Amino acid sequence: MAFNVRKVAVLGAGVMGAQIAAHLVNVRVPVVLFDLPAKEGPKNGIALRAIDNLRKLKPAPLGLAEEAGRIEPANYDDDLDRLAECDLVIEAIAERMDWKLALYAKVADHIAPHAIVASNTSGLSITQLGAGLPEALRGRFCGIHFFNPPRYMSLVELIPTASTAPSILDALESFVTRTLGKGVVRAKDTPNFIANRVGVAGMLATMIEAQKFGLSFDVVDDLTGKKLGRASSGTFRTADVVGLDTMAHVIRTLQDNLSPETDPFHAIYAVPAVVTQLIAAGALGQKSGAGFYRKVGREIQQLDVNDVKAASSASYVASGAQAEPIIERILKKPAPERLRLLRESSHPQAQFLWAILRDGFHYAAVHLAEIADNAREIDFAMRWGFGSKQGPFELWQEAGWQQVAGWISEDIAAGRALCAAPLPDWVFDGRTGVHSPQGSWSAARRTEVQPSTLPVYARQLFPESVLGSGAAEALRSGTELFRNEEVRVWTLDGEVLIASITAKLHLISPTVTAGLLHAIALAEAEYAGLVIWSPDDVFSAGANLETLMPVFMKSGGKGIAPEQKKLQDLMLRLRYASVPTVAAVRGLALGGGCELAVHCARRVVAMESYMGLVEVGVGLIPGGGGLTDIARRAAEASAGVPGLEAFTFLKEGFAAAAMAKVGTSALDSRKLGYVQESDVIVPHKDELLFVALGQVQAMAQSGYRAPYRGSFPVVGRSGIATIKTMLVGMRDGGFISAHDFHIGCAIADVVCGGEVDAGTLVTEAYLMALERKHFCALLDHPKTQERIMGMLSTGKPVRN
Repeated sequence: MAFNVRKVAVLGAGVMGAQIAAHLVNVRVPVVLFDLPAKEGPKNGIALRAIDNLRKLKPAPLGLAEEAGRIEPANYDDDLDRLAECDLVIEAIAERMDWKLALYAKVADHIAPHAIVASNTSGLSITQLGAGLPEALRGRFCGIHFFNPPRYMSLVELIPTASTAPSILDALESFVTRTLGKGVVRAKDTPNFIANRVGVAGMLATMIEAQKFGLSFDVVDDLTGKKLGRASSGTFRTADVVGLDTMAHVIRTLQDNLSPETDPFHAIYAVPAVVTQLIAAGALGQKSGAGFYRKVGREIQQLDVNDVKAASSASYVASGAQAEPIIERILKKPAPERLRLLRESSHPQAQFLWAILRDGFHYAAVHLAEIADNAREIDFAMRWGFGSKQGPFELWQEAGWQQVAGWISEDIAAGRALCAAPLPDWVFDGRTGVHSPQGSWSAARRTEVQPSTLPVYARQLFPESVLGSGAAEALRSGTELFRNEEVRVWTLDGEVLIASITAKLHLISPTVTAGLLHAIALAEAEYAGLVIWSPDDVFSAGANLETLMPVFMKSGGKGIAPEQKKLQDLMLRLRYASVPTVAAVRGLALGGGCELAVHCARRVVAMESYMGLVEVGVGLIPGGGGLTDIARRAAEASAGVPGLEAFTFLKEGFAAAAMAKVGTSALDSRKLGYVQESDVIVPHKDELLFVALGQVQAMAQSGYRAPYRGSFPVVGRSGIATIKTMLVGMRDGGFISAHDFHIGCAIADVVCGGEVDAGTLVTEAYLMALERKHFCALLDHPKTQERIMGMLSTGKPVRN
């Protein structure tokens, strides 16, 4: 069914409602945010305050804070007729069944007859909520569960009732996927759905096992964070971020809606005593300033595991303890060996880790038939909603399905597991896992289920997949035309060429430069155009300085100049290629990576992309044409606005480079000038390649011609003087160091065109020569060398 969302209404301007509205603004969907009429002041006061607060929240829910005003405020007394304008209504008020039903009664008659209605809830019964709607609306009603914060968390659970029309769910899934950029999991209408059911049970199991093995909160978080392939916040810090009161509510939902007869794990659904005590003391976690952790000055303290009676100052002690080295070594082993060593070890930390993994496998297997259509939904829910690298079934399968199943059964029989329920019979039917090329196991349907075939997923050429599914790997797909150590050049359709940088962090080395130059030549000879794309969250983190160290040690800064010129030549080849070149940017595009992107004919940018010229952090200036691009764009902008001086357009570009500003979203990167109005911003990262290939085809079919390669005016010495005056004030005021001042002057010299008169015409080659001059001189500067060595050794910038 065609589902055109022209406007969305969000009912409830609380934490989630306001942030859902903010994300709709990010993806350019008009939105009306409703709340109760204020008792004092403007009747839209509650909604207006929520909108204003979006500008201050961290992490930022808006791609651009100033766009908060795009959210239209409304109230239930005066504005219910505006619901008729909306194609989608998302209710997101507090988790109270009676309040939600009362609101439905109030708004039902005002909702457009074609509109979809969805309740954002973390666990209330969607069937009960739907029963409170008029019969005519029930077929267009379902649950929609966004994860907090909505902008950043990929997971959205969709929960139908028995009355929900399948076409409605398909239409909503397509909208949430393509327009909102989310990963959709369809959940059954059971308490807390999938992610919170499995995730919160896992957190409770972790707390129980941690107490059993006598581990402190900081050690548990270190063990259950990145080292275990999970979110870096671990367990107790995650609870603090979520809010201990929110966590308690989710636990009580399980406790109240399940029983020992309906769930053999019911005994673990109890709010831990320590959580109850903290809540009673007002220590709700991050939002109240204290929970399992608190920050005192610069020190992060943890609740004393031996004194948890109250959240008083005496109850907190220093934190920072980590996993034992032997455990760290075990966690780096391949999955089969890793789990065997953890199970066989007598070390408390190893025993703890085996216990929580076993508990997770056990829980997922027992509940699969009840909560999810198939195992893939559980694994994706845990990856997208809880930040795990693998879901529980993926890890179990990788470690050896039958071997691990035997270990779990042994622990159940010995009374070491959290409950005595046996593993389901299908676990032992001779299988080697639950994911295969034939699909993922559905315990309810007793068959394998293939991924969704909705048309929206055809836009994801290489979608996320589960281990064992046999999904195509991007870097092994298509027809390969060229490969060196750090670049693969290939095509999917025989019409558009794709260049993928395969180096670590996709750093640009001489090898990458050579590979991309070869790709451009191939594209010009035989193809419609070229896309630069890689299948992960880094477009390019910049130039690979380490590969140039041998040359630098032998010849100093001047020895780098020839390689730098090759990089600059690459940028100009991209810009002036006879076929369209498109940068498909996702995640980090820093330094040389940013320069690579801005020199392409067009950019297709994932919403969560972070672009910037950051070279000052290592004591250098952008040396791959980034400053030249700033000067040229300023000249072009001023030519289009007679009467305004070029410096008006130049100063923002200078500030972005001199202060190493990085766009906090694709929208912010556009504001900084690294993404143009003609470029395309894509909400879903997995659609990036599809859109980029389409852009090349459209440009080629439209008769693409490269831009004219000519000269342009610069602001010259007068602009340099203006910038230096500003830099002197910052230096003398202690805002920048003497070396920062020196670097800033070098940047000013390039973007202003050197010591020439204002209006002097220059070429890109002229400005790039200035870039090389200052870049190489800075390489020989001791302060810059300190910054480079500091970054290479610690990964952190040195301020000197």
